[in-house]
Amino acid sequence: MESNFVDYVKIFCRSGKGGAGSAHLHRDKYTRKGGPDGGDGGRGGHVFIKGNRQLWTLIHLKYTKHIFAGNGKNGGSSLKTGASGEDVIIEVPLGTIARDAETNDFLLEITEHDEQKILRKGGMGGLGNDHFKSSVNQTPRYAQPGESGTEGWNILELKLLADVGLVGFPNAGKSTFLSVVSAAKPKIADYPFTTLTPNLGIVIYRDKRSFVMADIPGIIEGAHEGKGLGLRFLRHIERNSVLLFMVPCDTKDIQQEYKILINELEKYNPDLLDKKRILAITKSDLLDNELKREIRKDLPDIPYVFISSFNKDGIREIKDLLWKELTG
Repeated sequence: MESNFVDYVKIFCRSGKGGAGSAHLHRDKYTRKGGPDGGDGGRGGHVFIKGNRQLWTLIHLKYTKHIFAGNGKNGGSSLKTGASGEDVIIEVPLGTIARDAETNDFLLEITEHDEQKILRKGGMGGLGNDHFKSSVNQTPRYAQPGESGTEGWNILELKLLADVGLVGFPNAGKSTFLSVVSAAKPKIADYPFTTLTPNLGIVIYRDKRSFVMADIPGIIEGAHEGKGLGLRFLRHIERNSVLLFMVPCDTKDIQQEYKILINELEKYNPDLLDKKRILAITKSDLLDNELKREIRKDLPDIPYVFISSFNKDGIREIKDLLWKELTG
């Protein structure tokens, strides 16, 4: 079944051409050879990008490959300015960035509801001949043409806006954990790559406070090279304030698995290592106190909590720690 989660689209956009200025000379029944009265051309339509908090995917643009704004109208007599071309507004989820498809240059990002920015600017309307009259040329018979709009392919890319990103190998218990701490209902099963798209959940904290958590599809070794599903979704981690690494307690070497995850993030984007990190050792209902003591001897030097989504052990503690890191 095709996923409804679309976080990357390529669209062809064209802004409107400006209308031409008029070179009209004033005429009426009393005036046979009047002066210039040509109006300016109207501005070409802009292509805008606008944030909409009700959207969480770019799927509505997947089959809309061509987006054209309207052309400005020509200027008229009696100094009448032509109408502006019709603008086009493309609504996108918060966290969307736009790039030039040819150069991959960053153009803009949208992070607020109703925030609106111009993706492609419409051409200016041409000046009418009234602007060009002078003492030595009282009846100019020329005007400016309208300025051309711009066109080309643009990439829209969604990076989820979440406070906490869950990082771990497939089957590390991320989806189960998200379903326990929030109202999100991700697909959960006992095999790798159950999560094929990112899931967002709102975690309610004490006194009705809350934060947003994102479950990113499992990373595997080599994800930065395109192996597994990780590469496609690593961009969603870039906006998280805190990364919660999740490693099952029955992993052969917890420290080594953590290092592999860190290595994948570093190779994808070294800036990710500047984020705050917490380690959750999952499925800890399988451990007794003695086994926990043994595991503690060889853990990475970051804050950690033993948790169990099955019996809720450590859930309050991990939420407290996450809130402390988010607000500290």
